Amino acid sequence: MRIPRHPGLQLDVDGAVARLVLDRPEVLNALSVELLDGIVEMCRFIDDQPEIRVVIVTGAGRTFSAGADLDTIQRLLQDGPDARHAADAGDRAASAIESLRAVTIASVHGRCVGGGVVLALACDLRFAAAGARFSIPEIDLGIPLAWGGVPRLLREVGPGVARDLILTGREFGAGSALANGVVSRVLADDRLDAEVAEVAAELTAKASLPVRATLDAIAAVTGAGTPQGWSDADTLLTAVRDPESRAVAARYLGGLRGEPGTADQA
Repeated sequence: MRIPRHPGLQLDVDGAVARLVLDRPEVLNALSVELLDGIVEMCRFIDDQPEIRVVIVTGAGRTFSAGADLDTIQRLLQDGPDARHAADAGDRAASAIESLRAVTIASVHGRCVGGGVVLALACDLRFAAAGARFSIPEIDLGIPLAWGGVPRLLREVGPGVARDLILTGREFGAGSALANGVVSRVLADDRLDAEVAEVAAELTAKASLPVRATLDAIAAVTGAGTPQGWSDADTLLTAVRDPESRAVAARYLGGLRGEPGTADQA
């Protein structure tokens, strides 16, 4: 098996288990358009390997993902096909993860912000380290939660909780994420990797047919995989050109330690 390489991503395969790692630790695994396109390519490769039964999605370094990077937002401000491609990149990546035949497990540590939350929600199972912190600050950035994030969140939590998390943009911990259904397990920080690996091994030992049938039945009932990208892209492109939305974003970014840095945490 010749494993493909892609900037910002690392794919490791050990028997029936693959680890797809967001690998931009220097910018807290901020999600560029190129990285999101790479996820789509990696998922195509994984689906072509029938021996891969479980895929663990995680982040390199001290965090899962700080969300979309500034370059991605700048592309949204442009005219033409590049802006459309950027607006829909996250939904394409999340849909590619959802469409994998293998069982997917998000292994979340550190910060999981905005688009990072959407990628985690695309996974079948989500395990978090006890010290993990989550937030969905898109509205504070003057943009809606796009990339199919709203329907994906609503599949896991109630409408009231979804409104609270999206409208306030407040940070919440792993305990709250567990209580509200954002994640399915919380594990000790120093046990996250080991316990995720144990669950992955357990899943590879199960018969694939009933596992896949179960996931397909759940998807059919919850509406998983319902296309959302085009309407989300239109709304996102409109928001980034709205003067009031841009002013709100500038205030929010200016308040982040006095410097927006390399990742806008969208």
